[in-house]
Order: sequence, then structure tokens, then C-alpha cells
Amino acid sequence: MGGGRVTGLDPAALAALGRTSDWSSIRVVVAGFGVSGYAAADNLTFLGARVTALDESEAGDRRERADLLESLGATVRLGPGSTTTLPDDVDLVVTSPGWSPRAPLLAQAVGRGVPVWGEVELAWRLRDPERPVPWLAVTGTNGKTTTVQMLEAMLRAGGLRTVAAGNVGLPLVEAVMDPDPYDVLAVELSSFQLHWTSTVAARSAAVLNVAEDHLDWYPGPSGMTDYAADKGRIYERVRSACVYNVADPVTEELVREADVTEGARAIGFTLGTPAVGMVGLVDDVLADRAFVEDRRSSAAELCTLGDLASQAPHYVANALAAAALARSFDVTPAAVQQALRDFRPDGHRIAEVATVDGVTWVDDSKATNPHAARASLQAYDPVVWVAGGLAKGARFDDLVQAVRDRLRGVVLLGRDAPVIRESLRRHAPDVPVIDVAAGEDDGVGPMDRVVAGAASLARPGDTVLLAPGCASMDMFANYGARGDAFAEAVHRRRRGDS
Repeated sequence: MGGGRVTGLDPAALAALGRTSDWSSIRVVVAGFGVSGYAAADNLTFLGARVTALDESEAGDRRERADLLESLGATVRLGPGSTTTLPDDVDLVVTSPGWSPRAPLLAQAVGRGVPVWGEVELAWRLRDPERPVPWLAVTGTNGKTTTVQMLEAMLRAGGLRTVAAGNVGLPLVEAVMDPDPYDVLAVELSSFQLHWTSTVAARSAAVLNVAEDHLDWYPGPSGMTDYAADKGRIYERVRSACVYNVADPVTEELVREADVTEGARAIGFTLGTPAVGMVGLVDDVLADRAFVEDRRSSAAELCTLGDLASQAPHYVANALAAAALARSFDVTPAAVQQALRDFRPDGHRIAEVATVDGVTWVDDSKATNPHAARASLQAYDPVVWVAGGLAKGARFDDLVQAVRDRLRGVVLLGRDAPVIRESLRRHAPDVPVIDVAAGEDDGVGPMDRVVAGAASLARPGDTVLLAPGCASMDMFANYGARGDAFAEAVHRRRRGDS
């Protein structure tokens, strides 16, 4: 195996593959057997394709799902070494999100001329041709999930059958193959997912922001350029609205560079007063000057700041971006307001844990890169910052320079704490820093030491903010486990248990 042949499938036939095609002679390798990989393999098997699914991991329920899929005629190979070599006689590879183009299996496919689609690209091609469900799509370094969930709530409030799908919620292949078609999908897309798209054409799309992240996936001097370019793919072929962040010039430039459908509009969102064709803030009102009939002299009120679960600037920006997408799909201002009044973000996103002795403790463990941590820190002053974990190649100098005047102190933990400590030494040398060593064996858990250290720095009226700026997997299973450990340690201290 592995010598390989160039795919014998006619390129035009491959390009035309869709939901109603004859898949019976198509040999498909599905790379990855997680949630989206299983959805792709399952639905391709249902369509009659000859499917081989490969994954290095047998974790979770992969083995159980493999047995089920094999009973339906697919081939599944799990465990170490399963993805080292691309099988012979392959017409198409469908890759799960997160697989780097440098992964051996994908590099072999490209070298042999075998087309590679992402699960998102497959989902787009599998839409029902008689009733193709439109997508409202969101990407960005930070805020994607909250924005998509807000958008889903707005669409539902507008009476539409919808679901959040893609990088959050339902796998896109499952969403488009639902026998009861949705009216519209609220789609979250990561840069990894967008990298493997070529025909996706969202009705409207938003790039919330572009900042340093995933530089381990985008290595080298062109890493940030490549990362931004993948984000910008979301605007390609957009029909209605390209929503961009006025405060982030990169997002506007991505709109300018995109090849959109004639008639598509560029719609900015801003925390300032909106110009014509934008949504933004007028005093304490979220206002629409983009989708009203007389937008030159009037605006539609979408809601007030008091309607929102948080007035943190990045949360307000997310609400404006979601509203712009919903309004581009003719959702009324009243439905937008109802959705935003009722919406509550998922856990570990600027979630207040407790107030103890006048100090407020906040869990924003989802802030897993410097851009997200900066947005969170700028909502509080003064603040004791809890940071650290896996930096993923990111730098912290710009973040520290931007927030140093807000910092009462910093508590560091995790493998890449020295990276943040060095930025603090260079740009905020007077800010006190406590470094919690994960390996200390004093009978006290590391998060209890973090909370004790933060309490020693904080004064009444301060906020202690867990906004790590890093991934969690050096010490915790995920960012949720990290946030839970922080909250539990805060409550233990409040009760006097630690």
C-alpha cells in the first residue's frame, strides 16, 4: 500500500458530486473519526460511497461507532499508525477539522493528486438541491461560539427553524442531511475548517477579529498571513452581507480582497457611533444603520446595553456582529432584542463566580489566546490577572503593554508561564507576580495556590480574573475543567476550606 495512483475519477465528475450523485463507485478516505469525521463517514456510507475511516485514537466511543459503521459496509481503522499511509485507489479524502496540511496522510493525498475536502466542504456539496439551506457563517480568533449562539437565538426568535452547527453544536453534514430541512443555519467556522473549503458560498458571513493564534498550525514567517487568508475564505462568494469589525482593519481588508457575489454589501460593526451601512452604539443603544430603509437619516434600535447579560466590550461587539447577520436575513429588530435579552453565554465566558470580602472572582477560562485575554482584561479595572498554560507559539508583549495600568498583580501557572513572565518583566516590571509551580507537592492543589496568591494581591473593589491567554491541556483536560477547578477553589476559600 501507499505507492498510490493518481485518482482515476474525472475532475469534472468529482466537482459535480453532490447529494443526488451516484456515489457507489467513489472511494473515500475519511481522515479522523471524531464527531465530524464520524458524521462524514456515516453519511457518505448512507449515500453509497466506499468509505475507509482512519484515526490514530481509539478514545471515547470511537470503537463502538466503528463497529456500527463497519456493519453498514464501511472500513474503519483505529489506533497508532492507522493514518501513516494513504491507501491505494482513493478518489477523495475528507479531512476532519484540525488536521494540518503537513499531516502525512494529507500530504500524500496532495502529492498523488487526490482531492482533499474538509467536512465543511462536503456538507456544502450535500445540501438538498431542491431546497438548499442558506448559511450565515462566523469566524474570528475570538468570540465565534458566543456570536453564533446569539445568532441562533435571534433566528429562532424570528420564527425560523435553525440550529448552531459547524465548529459548535451539530456537525454540518448532519445539519444539511436532516430530512426536515432547516430554514437557515448559524455556522461557526474555524480557520482549520475554512482551509479546506473551495465552493462554500454563505448567504452572509462575519470575521469578528484576527489576532495571533494557532501559530503552531501556521508556522514560519508567513504564518499570520496564512492564518488571516484562511479566515478570509469565509467571505468568498457571499451573496448578501460581509460583516467586518471596524476596530480591526484586517477584517475589512479581507472583505476588500474577497470575490463576492455582485450586490453583496460590506457591513461594519463598531462600539462607536455607526456610520451609514454599519451597526454600532448610540449612547447605550445598539443601533442598526445598515438594514433600515432610510439609513442616512435614521436607525433602528436593536436593544440597550441593559438588555445584555454583560456589558464587557467584546460581548457587546459579539452582539452587534450577530445582529448584523440576523438583520441581513430579515430578522426584525424586535426579535433581535428578545433574543439578546434572554441570551446567556456558555460557562467559562466572563462568568462571575463569587464576591468574597469585596473582591469579585470571574472565570473566563475560554480566553485561550492573548487576544481573548486582552478583551477580557479591558472590561475590568483594577484586576488581578490569572494566566498561563500552553501558549501555542503566541507572544504577550502587546497584551501586557495594553493592560499594564489595570493590573493590581498577576498569578501565573502552567508550562508557558515563563513566556508571560518575560513580557511582564519587559513591559510591567512594577506589577507584582506570583508564579505557581504545578509540580509543588505540599498537599494543596495548584488552583488552590492560585486562588490564595490572587487573594493576597487583591483589594476590596478589585476583580480577580482567570483569563489565561493560553490553552489548558498542560494541566487540565480542557478549558472547562480549568474553569471548574478555579471556581471550586474560590468556593473552598470562601467557605474557609483552604
